Amino acid sequence: MPMKSSKAVVKLFEAKREEGQIAEHMREVLRGLGENPSREGLLSTPMRAEKALKFLTSGYEADIEKIVNGAIFNEKCDEMVVVKDIEFFSLCEHHLLPFYGKAHVAYIPKNKIIGLSKIPRLVDVFARRLQVQERMTQQIAECIKEVLDPQGVAVITEARHFCMMMRGVEKQHSSTTSSAMIGQFRQRKDTRDEFLSHVRHNGLMNW
Repeated sequence: MPMKSSKAVVKLFEAKREEGQIAEHMREVLRGLGENPSREGLLSTPMRAEKALKFLTSGYEADIEKIVNGAIFNEKCDEMVVVKDIEFFSLCEHHLLPFYGKAHVAYIPKNKIIGLSKIPRLVDVFARRLQVQERMTQQIAECIKEVLDPQGVAVITEARHFCMMMRGVEKQHSSTTSSAMIGQFRQRKDTRDEFLSHVRHNGLMNW
């Protein structure tokens, strides 16, 4: 068996020194896949995988109050506010494979509005977790309801799931739509129809 070069030994030592608990387990995963985690191309992979997973699940550590950061303003406004085509990426909790798409969010103020950039940030809070699309959609709607106490909230998400594209049925062009309607959006058909007309103006999704 050939001896490792001193350079490779140093790289391996540095990689292990920076690893956390997830990275340690990732080294075992690589071995279980039949790989050699000590080879040059994989030396830093466990650490990189840990950093990536922590970023992709950073929503667990998110503080809603800090994200909103006081960006709620008193305004005499009771007309629908719509933010659409919010891109998101998440991880399917069943296979740890990505799903990605766009969220369309609307609310009807009750004399309070929120800074528009905060809505995509709130979407990210729930997308950056191990998720199912249906629950994520509902959580986004309930969060906006709690933060703003509006007359109604509506959320539609459309996504493609790698667990259907890369494995299983291997369907490349199917997408999944999920919706959550609260308050006036659930109670009034004309309100739902107005929201859908805004979302459909340019098509729900342009894949």
